[in-house]
Amino acid sequence: MRRTRALLVACAVMLAGAAGAALAQAGQDVDDETVAAQEEMAAQPQGRPPAPAPITLSDRPGASPGEALYVDKCVMCHGENGMGTGLLGRNREVALLEARDNLPAQFVIVAARQGIGNMPAIPRGEVSDAQLQAIAEYLAAGPHLEPQG
Repeated sequence: MRRTRALLVACAVMLAGAAGAALAQAGQDVDDETVAAQEEMAAQPQGRPPAPAPITLSDRPGASPGEALYVDKCVMCHGENGMGTGLLGRNREVALLEARDNLPAQFVIVAARQGIGNMPAIPRGEVSDAQLQAIAEYLAAGPHLEPQG
């Protein structure tokens, strides 16, 4: 058992050394253009891309009452970059709620009040029945946006 383990470790060290030598040798054949491209890439800031700008009512100055409530209460999850849109996109052709043409108002109300899938139930203290009715009617009258393709 010890001999097998020692043999495996020795093989791993040899492979790592061979790979390192191959990389070093390949690096010797790099032209000036490649070096310049590598330096330019190194100068670029690394990390995550910036977060998208949030959608607010100032983006939609002529919003209807239902649309304004949707932007205020729902778009943080159901906008283009929202978690709800991303999750719906796994099993819906059109995940963006405002781009859908198949959302009956009663379905929206029941889904919001009871929760559906990963979406939690939305209590009346957060969105009143009248507000939810306006949101549901806005979505049922859709599509309001072009589907993302």
